[in-house]
Amino acid sequence: MREETAERKIALRSGYTTGACATVTSLAAARLLFDLPVLTQCSITLPKGQRVEFTLQNCKLVPEGAIASTIKDAGDDPDVTHQALVCSHIALSSKTGIQFYAGEGVGTVTRAGLSIAPNEPAINPVPRLMIQQHLQQLANEQRYSGGFAVTISIKNGRELALKTMNPRLGIVGGLSILGTTGIVRPFSCSAYIASIHQGIDVAFANKIQHIAVCTGASSEAMIRSHYLLSEMALIEMGDFVGAVLKHLKKSPVPQVSIVGGFGKISKLAAGHLDLHSRKSAIDFNFLANLAIKLGADNILKAHILQSNTSIEALKYCQQQNIPLAEAICDLALQKVNTIVPKSCRCEVWAINRKTEVVGHAGSIR
Repeated sequence: MREETAERKIALRSGYTTGACATVTSLAAARLLFDLPVLTQCSITLPKGQRVEFTLQNCKLVPEGAIASTIKDAGDDPDVTHQALVCSHIALSSKTGIQFYAGEGVGTVTRAGLSIAPNEPAINPVPRLMIQQHLQQLANEQRYSGGFAVTISIKNGRELALKTMNPRLGIVGGLSILGTTGIVRPFSCSAYIASIHQGIDVAFANKIQHIAVCTGASSEAMIRSHYLLSEMALIEMGDFVGAVLKHLKKSPVPQVSIVGGFGKISKLAAGHLDLHSRKSAIDFNFLANLAIKLGADNILKAHILQSNTSIEALKYCQQQNIPLAEAICDLALQKVNTIVPKSCRCEVWAINRKTEVVGHAGSIR
């Protein structure tokens, strides 16, 4: 799991996707095949029409074609591929159109359910389209009627992919080339959310009947041992429970376990769908008022309101046999059921820092 990012008061900088990097390097390399000048900077047009310029690290002819590379700048987004070297190798082909290949550090799809078919390089549809459009425009300008062989690679991509959900999604050998707009918005975490969606899609396409969506490693370890779930059934959602619940409308897996720390589940119970501290905070008034409804006295209410953490508030309730965690899970489940389709049967689990179950609501088995 990624670490939480410190609060900042300065303006945050946008960056560019791996798809945008692959497009600009493909165009820069392909130009050399038509005896056009070597570039140190190259511009492309993004899907929404913005014209952007990239600095190239390398751009040269090689015996088998031409190569160009650039360093990905993700701006202030906590992106695993920030500062990664993205490289394109381009060769002319007698076949019409574009043939895509996975170079070193770019993965290959091995399972159904993703937007790319099995045995294809993990270059997503929008980056493919961007590359195709730019190379086709170049071909038209040069009156070239043949095709291009495009091989995309990412330096150290195989190692970086281990920090993503690619191995669990059945994408082997490296990273995916991603992006729908070409731009990475700071803290939009679009790549992370995309991997969540992909995980659900893969599970659904492979007829997995029960998935567990977890806020982190501890919650995953708990639910995995409880149900003996396979890797494909485990999805790390981080703080993005909303991304999970809304996507289940598209890929309605029959049974869903939602697992997280007590504090994060309490945010869901309060109606929040982004559980990160920058978007939602522990609501101690909410916890205290719920405890009162469950039979707590005003002394306990005061203790909850003075607590530094949600776990501290929970301990006060546990000492007086106030079932706060069970009530929180029940409210969280009610929120879940207002979003997911009726065909999804859900449950909610809350754990403490020792990976012990403190609350549960719902039944799926």
